[in-house]
Amino acid sequence: MNRNARRARAIAIAHAKPDTKLATSRFLMLATGATAALVSILIVHVF
Repeated sequence: MNRNARRARAIAIAHAKPDTKLATSRFLMLATGATAALVSILIVHVF
């Protein structure tokens, strides 16, 4: 039982890790897109 619980926890951690990586990359992509949009708007207003 103890061994099985430990295995289940290890599997859960292994499944959770790529999920956080995906969320982080998604957030970074969103931030990059927002920055690019902001810069383009500023360029349009300046020139």
